[in-house]
Amino acid sequence: MAMKNTVDQPSARERLLAAANELFYEEGVHTVGIDRVIERAGVAKATLYSAYGSKDELIRAYLEGRHRSRQERTARMLAQRETPRERLLGVFDALGESLAAPNYHGCAFINASAEARPGSPIEEATNEYRGWLRDLLTGLAREAGAAEPEALARQLHMLYDGAGASARMDHDPGAAAIARTAAAALIDLALSDEKAAQGTG
Repeated sequence: MAMKNTVDQPSARERLLAAANELFYEEGVHTVGIDRVIERAGVAKATLYSAYGSKDELIRAYLEGRHRSRQERTARMLAQRETPRERLLGVFDALGESLAAPNYHGCAFINASAEARPGSPIEEATNEYRGWLRDLLTGLAREAGAAEPEALARQLHMLYDGAGASARMDHDPGAAAIARTAAAALIDLALSDEKAAQGTG
């Protein structure tokens, strides 16, 4: 008797996460009830709780998956850039790819954190993502030679967040390009200030 091939069959845990990723991102983590997720995944409610423990933990897993995807997309873009300045702007190019996606519904982390309780798994996942992005921008600003890399990173982070919000609210996938232009001006100003300080030192 031929054996059934189950190698490529997603596990119940994977189906739950895939369903959560679709529903939470399209409709919101607070709007979508757990029954919708288990129905979409085709599993029993007990399976969800045995796999993730709670809806909050499922949301955390969903956000962690989004975080990994953003890291991978950004890393691919930065690998194509040669200088720290180009890599700083490459962060905005990677963002532009995300904003141009036909199913873009805003920043998953901003959306999820809008009603998150302090200290919740949602807040923790969001803070981890934002910490990663801020550290990336700070490191690249330092490599580029900015005198105050933390300050430049904060400015660039605000542009990044603003582009995501504008793309969602104004239905403008070109928002990342506008933010990139502003970022280039901020970066060049920061680097010219550092050169001027070195010249007068």
